Amino acid sequence: MQLIDRFLRYVKMDTQSDDATNLVPSTPSQMEFAKKLAEELRQIGLQEVSLDKNAYVMATLPANTDKVRPVIGFIAHMDTSPDMSGRKVQPQVVRKYNGHDIVLNAKENIVLSPQQFPELLHYIGQDLICTNGLTLLGADDKAGIAEIVTAMEYLLAHPEIKHGKIRLGFTPDEEIGRGADHFDVKAFGADFAYTLDGGEIGELEFENFNAASAKVRIKGLNVHPGYAKHKMRNACRIAQQFVSMLPRHETPEHTEGYEGFYHLTAMQGTVEEATLDYIIRDHDRDRFERRKKEMQHLVNKINQEFGEGTATLTLKDQYYNMREKIDPDNMHVVQLAIDAMKAVGVEPKIKPIRGGTDGARLSYMGLPCPNIFAGGLNFHGRYEFIPIPSMRKAMEVVIKIAEINCN
Repeated sequence: MQLIDRFLRYVKMDTQSDDATNLVPSTPSQMEFAKKLAEELRQIGLQEVSLDKNAYVMATLPANTDKVRPVIGFIAHMDTSPDMSGRKVQPQVVRKYNGHDIVLNAKENIVLSPQQFPELLHYIGQDLICTNGLTLLGADDKAGIAEIVTAMEYLLAHPEIKHGKIRLGFTPDEEIGRGADHFDVKAFGADFAYTLDGGEIGELEFENFNAASAKVRIKGLNVHPGYAKHKMRNACRIAQQFVSMLPRHETPEHTEGYEGFYHLTAMQGTVEEATLDYIIRDHDRDRFERRKKEMQHLVNKINQEFGEGTATLTLKDQYYNMREKIDPDNMHVVQLAIDAMKAVGVEPKIKPIRGGTDGARLSYMGLPCPNIFAGGLNFHGRYEFIPIPSMRKAMEVVIKIAEINCN
């Protein structure tokens, strides 16, 4: 099937983003992928295909009816997560999964097991696409790209399905929080859009975390340890004290649903200086603001104990909960997706995103943009997999949204 062939071709192209480069796009491989994608869109017959200097790809499927309807957009991101290598991806197809362990890599004894990932058992009898255990797969979000492109190809081949104007947008650097940085909402020209960047079949999301990054810098004072009494300030020890002052169970490994957290993502240091990198997340805006204030409060306590200037805090808001822009004025966009899912036999699973998407920022930029499932599971690691039937249903949902919008 063209959908699967397209997806397998996409994931073999390295598009890993890199937060350390300060380039746009952050890696040259994303621009190479964007060039190939833009050419493919032209070849299948889409119009107004554009590729800008920042690797944003846009295209149009013109309306095939005189009926005036809202312009819909479909959006997916081209980059894969820096959390694990996306180079030399070698996907493998498991036919008619039998519910047993899947050996991803016999040599390295890497196994995808339902004991560790019980969600596998939901897909018994289905064909799955997995990794070879040495890289991530890249279904996040090349599945979304493949589903959107194949849906447009289907609509071009079936003019009896009437639809309004459809705009496509493919972005770089979503995985490092920059996917919407250079997205031209005005040029995109859609009334509303959907990102296909969700997980398992049926997921539909119009609310996400409010998000901020936090960096705590600790200045120490190093003297010979044999003569350190009442003189040394060990920055590593002070940093450890700061970590212990935050609520122990308000971390990712202890939270779910609407529960927010503080997540220590990196720490490094010496006696002289230490740094702690955090991300702060909460769906509720008031609790989110309180979490940021708590970080500052704890920095102040460190300074009271060890001297002013010992600890400094740098906070940066990253994105906000799109629900504030969707509910109540744009709930018709969500309802359209619900109706399309039900029409193709998919039960909608409306749930909050415990993360963010390009759609969150785009919603605040004036483009209401809920998130629809792309079908993959266990993103960002070697145990990532995607059921082929879920991909087909995601494609069908895109087609049905276009069709219902024209009715």
